[in-house]
Amino acid sequence: MGHKKLIRFEAIKSFPNVLQYPEGMKGKWHEFFGNKNAITLELACGKGEYTVSLATQYPGKNFIGIDLKGNRIWAGAKKSLEEGLKNAAFLRTQIERITDYFDEDEVSEIWITFPDPQLRLSKAKKRLTHPRFLRLYEKILKKDGVVHLKTDSPDLYNFTLVVTELYGLNVLEHHNDVYAQLLIHDDLKIKTYYESLDIAGSNKVHYIKFRVTANMPVEKDAHLKQILSELS
Repeated sequence: MGHKKLIRFEAIKSFPNVLQYPEGMKGKWHEFFGNKNAITLELACGKGEYTVSLATQYPGKNFIGIDLKGNRIWAGAKKSLEEGLKNAAFLRTQIERITDYFDEDEVSEIWITFPDPQLRLSKAKKRLTHPRFLRLYEKILKKDGVVHLKTDSPDLYNFTLVVTELYGLNVLEHHNDVYAQLLIHDDLKIKTYYESLDIAGSNKVHYIKFRVTANMPVEKDAHLKQILSELS
């Protein structure tokens, strides 16, 4: 591990807005923030640009960036402290363990911003909009809670549309090319480090906003796998 990473890993140990694999936080986030405001998560938050920007835009809501890489979290956490954001925090853990840290109906919204699209078919289950993850989100989201996906990967965008259709999820909004829209919501104008890289080389940003329901039968996962195989 590089010297800079070691310094950052050591630094976040003293950051009051960073929790690393905390115990006993499930159902206790309102106590942590000192209010009962709505909670929004940014999954695989990287440097936390969305967490910081949304916390700045919406002081009446709480925001938590989640990532495994502590050296990335450091950037967003440090900026939040410098800007005095009391409604922004960061959680270091695996996304797969999200239900260990959040209780039923504790989360209002989830943002997934430029995640690794896991393009290989064999890694489809690692995509953060795969049903195995959506079932976890459903357990912690309020009944009217929503999931936002913003990505430069047309593959992940189309995969997510396939998932929402196959499982009958309620798609509230979707754009194949966000910046081609005449009116863009302020939330979608936030740009992350990974967006600037345009790794997919598509020169487009895609967006989907949808709701997750409890009725996502595991039996359909085999059908999803077959569809993906035929599309590959």
